[in-house]
Amino acid sequence: LRVIADNLENCGFEIMVARNGERGLELAEYARPDLILMDVMMPGMDGFETCRRLKAKTTTKDIPVIFMTALTDTAGKVKGFEVGAVDYVTKPIQSEELFARVNTHLRIRRLQKQLEMQNTLLGEQNTLLTQEILERKQAETKLVAAHNKLKKTLKHLKRTQTQLIES
Repeated sequence: LRVIADNLENCGFEIMVARNGERGLELAEYARPDLILMDVMMPGMDGFETCRRLKAKTTTKDIPVIFMTALTDTAGKVKGFEVGAVDYVTKPIQSEELFARVNTHLRIRRLQKQLEMQNTLLGEQNTLLTQEILERKQAETKLVAAHNKLKKTLKHLKRTQTQLIES
């Protein structure tokens, strides 16, 4: 754990370490990290349960979780994905592979956040445009009513003019 943390810090990552699932949940809630590296086998609550609880909270559900584990069986990996993990790194951990996976998932998360922000902006613009369309339709309705009233008035004036000419 210390070697991995030191290597990640040397690459410019800011690291927080929790030694068990309960503490990991507290840190994730408090710090809202960009990514969580988690061992499946931990004292107390295991990684699967910790991940399930992270994904159940609205404040932490979008944080990508990468499991680090010595488990290589398919059932364990499938369970990890079912509870919400985005990837697996098997022990012994190869630093280059870990960095590649961490960077990939950080990039994906960054792009997801950008898309969410763009969707929010588009939603706001859509609301403004919808309001503007509504206002223009109301103005159009008023203009049509005013136009019809002017046509009636003109027709009345022409009749009155015709009557005046005749008289």
